[in-house]
Amino acid sequence: MQPKKSDRQRSFLCPDLIDQLDPRHHLLGLAKAIPWQVFEDSFRPLYAASGRPAKPVRLMVGLLILKQLENLSDERVVDIWVQNPYFQAFCGQQRFTWKLPCDPSELTYFRRRIGEDGVRKIFEVSVNLHGDKAKEEEVVVDSTVQEKNITFPTDTKLLTKIVTRCHIMAKLEDVKLRRSYQREVKKLLRIIRFKSKGRKQGEAQRAVRRLRTIAGVLIRDMRRKLSPEALEIHRQSLDLYDRVQRQQRSDTGKIYSLHEPDVSCISKGKAHKKYEFGAKASVTVTKISGIIVGALSFPDNPFDGHTLPAVLSQVESIVGKRPTMAICDRGYRGKRRIGETRIEIPESGKGPKTEHEKRQARARFRRRAAIEPIIGHLKNDHRMLRNYLKGRIGDSVNLFMACAAFNFRKFIRILYFLCLKLLGHVFRPDVRSVQACA
Repeated sequence: MQPKKSDRQRSFLCPDLIDQLDPRHHLLGLAKAIPWQVFEDSFRPLYAASGRPAKPVRLMVGLLILKQLENLSDERVVDIWVQNPYFQAFCGQQRFTWKLPCDPSELTYFRRRIGEDGVRKIFEVSVNLHGDKAKEEEVVVDSTVQEKNITFPTDTKLLTKIVTRCHIMAKLEDVKLRRSYQREVKKLLRIIRFKSKGRKQGEAQRAVRRLRTIAGVLIRDMRRKLSPEALEIHRQSLDLYDRVQRQQRSDTGKIYSLHEPDVSCISKGKAHKKYEFGAKASVTVTKISGIIVGALSFPDNPFDGHTLPAVLSQVESIVGKRPTMAICDRGYRGKRRIGETRIEIPESGKGPKTEHEKRQARARFRRRAAIEPIIGHLKNDHRMLRNYLKGRIGDSVNLFMACAAFNFRKFIRILYFLCLKLLGHVFRPDVRSVQACA
């Protein structure tokens, strides 16, 4: 059912929560600037007209923003909401309460309800808060990897999980396997663990091949003995297991995780981390003000240059104007112009350019490097270092919310210095905002 509007009257015995708090706090300043009615109007059609009343939209959107803004999990943000009156005031609470605002799982259902379009609406609001500063002619584009919450994939791990899941499936459907292979699998894992190096490396390789054979035997045994109804239910899982059991080292489109089959293996040329397992994410930042105006997640592992048309179209739809220049690194080499946008990529110092043009190019590409620490803040401060949300939709949702949190944090810093300059000490940000500005 659609959430009810709050019509609570003011009490002459107990003051409102907002009257008891420090008006200089950064969350209260941000809450006044966010147009909450935009979310109410956008998400209200997603609810049914009858049934149990849902949680207020401002409460759920506020919890999502606080989660990314403070780098918290779903469980942790709900716990701190009960303890922190500023969290409650930010979410529109009029009285301080000791009850949990919702079950942590309801945040998952709310993200699923609003979908990728709803989370993009939150990101668009974070961009629009900055006004004309987000409408610069030149933007900086770079890509990174948003890693999934999976273990480092190896053949041994994947095959062992297939064997375990086949046993669970057989027990669930009351199927008697021809042989369980439990003792042999335990012995093979011991050989692989302790004899994978040195003289007995060949024995470990033979153990992996035997483990692959056992996984294939169990998959075929389950296909034969499952009833038609159960086979239809588990067909997708069995097809996935069969694909993992058959894949070889040199194959393309490999599966690296059973619970996240869409994960890609991406190499970004890092010395300390040769491969990263997740989804490629493109981030677009204004050249001067450093506001994130574009965020797009791509499945598989496309070439960076091929992602530019979609990235520039997204920036145009969010900001309202297409940038005239996109500054990129050499990973985007290829086309020098996409529509009305010129693509600038670093070149060697040789060429028919004048000294003035070379100085302009050096200044432009020095400014391009500013996007690297922004990506670092997204990963370390706003939950983009490891994505815990499931599927490709989870990649987009986490990226949008991380970029929105960065824009909100930047707005807090701008609001702090503006109030400090015009009105004196009337706005008190958190410690991290001041340190980031120093």
